[in-house]
Amino acid sequence: MIGANLLEPEPTLLPEDAAVSQALASSRDLESVVREHPESPLVWALLADAADAEGREIEAYAFARVGYHRGLDALRKAGWRGAGPVPWSHEPNRGVLRALFALRRAAARIGETNEVDRLTEFLGGADPQAIAAIEASR
Repeated sequence: MIGANLLEPEPTLLPEDAAVSQALASSRDLESVVREHPESPLVWALLADAADAEGREIEAYAFARVGYHRGLDALRKAGWRGAGPVPWSHEPNRGVLRALFALRRAAARIGETNEVDRLTEFLGGADPQAIAAIEASR
């Protein structure tokens, strides 16, 4: 490909998870969905969002931390090697990016500034538009 940056890896595009989408659309409570799909970073991010909205900062942090690790697992399974684009525009990537964002927010709430900085850099490297897109989608 002419003009391609040979030093930057190809974007990581996670596969669609129709079972999780269907479970979330069925209006079941999030705890039931996470019991059925504990591997889903999206469900953990949604749990973190709910806990954060209720002021449960430590639970939000814990849920987001699980989502972060589930997201790393999913990225690695898809061939990601620790760096490179993870575009927000690819809908299945949004669960991972939302989990990163939720952990960043929760870390800020508990004063973990080094983690906030690291996650800001991680999100920016994954997709420079991710933070703004997530904030706009909330």
